[in-house]
Amino acid sequence: MKPIRFEETLTLADYDRVRGRLRPLFIHEKERRRLAMGAHLTLLFENAQTVWYQVQEMIRTERMESREAIQHELDTYNELLPGAGTLSATMMIEYPEAVERDAALRRLVGFERHLWIVLGERRERAIFDTRQMNEERISSVQFVRLPVPGVDAEQFLALARAGKCAIESDHPSLAVRAAISGVLASALAEDLA
Repeated sequence: MKPIRFEETLTLADYDRVRGRLRPLFIHEKERRRLAMGAHLTLLFENAQTVWYQVQEMIRTERMESREAIQHELDTYNELLPGAGTLSATMMIEYPEAVERDAALRRLVGFERHLWIVLGERRERAIFDTRQMNEERISSVQFVRLPVPGVDAEQFLALARAGKCAIESDHPSLAVRAAISGVLASALAEDLA
């Protein structure tokens, strides 16, 4: 996917004017790209629409007007776009209580070696942004790339329809598996097209 350019962003005033109409569309787009993996792990698969919306929301929240500040947000969030042969997701580790969350994030050190995309008989390890890692705990929000080498949109959909496409974690403290199917599989196939 092509990076989002500064010229594609809206000014604060323009975005505020259309936000009410756009927001339900982007919420719907995010919902069809969400994969809940048990009670504590969610992946939100990113595309140009979700990234554009996130940038616009940051511009709005931070009241950004300078080109430099907006370009910094674009540079940051464009990293979330899937590339050739990959899917990308924002991964959220969710615990309602702060104490429980902190303990879990400490137990999950090394999680970057335990998340996989399953494609038929193949398992491909997720690639994490190591800037969000340290030796004591992991961040509750992670950016991950999921390599799907040699799998095009049609093959991906066929695997999903056959129940042979999933995301799984084999971490001892958070072992879960969730199938990629239905609307999510169709959305991700669009990313691979």
